[in-house]
Amino acid sequence: MIAHAVAAEWRKLRSIRSTYWVLAATAAFTGFTVLLAVQMAHVWDGLAADRRDDLLLRPLQELSVWAASLCLAVLGALSVTSEYRTGMIRTSLTVLPRRRALPAAKAAVVGTVALVAGEAATVGSFLGTRLVIGDRPFPDQHASVAHDLPGFLIEGTAVPVFALLGLSLGVLLRSTAGTLVSVVFLWHVLPLLVFHLPQPWSERVGSVMPGGLPAQMAGLSADNSVYGDLLSPGAATALLLAYALVPLGLAALVLARRDA
Repeated sequence: MIAHAVAAEWRKLRSIRSTYWVLAATAAFTGFTVLLAVQMAHVWDGLAADRRDDLLLRPLQELSVWAASLCLAVLGALSVTSEYRTGMIRTSLTVLPRRRALPAAKAAVVGTVALVAGEAATVGSFLGTRLVIGDRPFPDQHASVAHDLPGFLIEGTAVPVFALLGLSLGVLLRSTAGTLVSVVFLWHVLPLLVFHLPQPWSERVGSVMPGGLPAQMAGLSADNSVYGDLLSPGAATALLLAYALVPLGLAALVLARRDA
């Protein structure tokens, strides 16, 4: 039954116009990141040699992951709130009486799409910016592509987590506006608030923010970031999975006990 449910959710996701808008926005931002790298290359060419060590490319390369996390969180939210808005959720629950199977099927589809889109955005941004800067020796780009690529692939895992958060909040709140406000708060506003906490709390709390976990999974420092880096790769991986699975389990429990 779960296989049929996944197939049905895949057909529904493809039939929603917003799916294509979200994926197009993700691709567009990746292209915009590459265009910004072109501008940075021109800036590099115009700088004096003693000032080039202050020009870092990696923060720009990570912008696509940041934007893709929001875009796919929106997709996760719309995959369920659109059904509440149209009343299609009643049909879905009638066809699939085991209610807890519905969020699992949605999660399988949304999570897979988000993972593919997130990794494509991450790798596209990384390779595109490296191609644009050519042989310019940016201070944070001395390592080879093969050396840096695994770290970016790991950072792309934040995207499906945010997509599943959007899905879970959509089930819990049943409101597109409320879900999107909550996602934006978790995605961007809360890390900024945490960053302004006094030390050592800003680093401690920043280390457990979902957006900062992939970098810790890759063993990277949190320099030039609003996040901390106090967790080991294993602890960061476990916490990232918890961010995805705990809200999803709560959403399945609520859906099973609440009227549509």
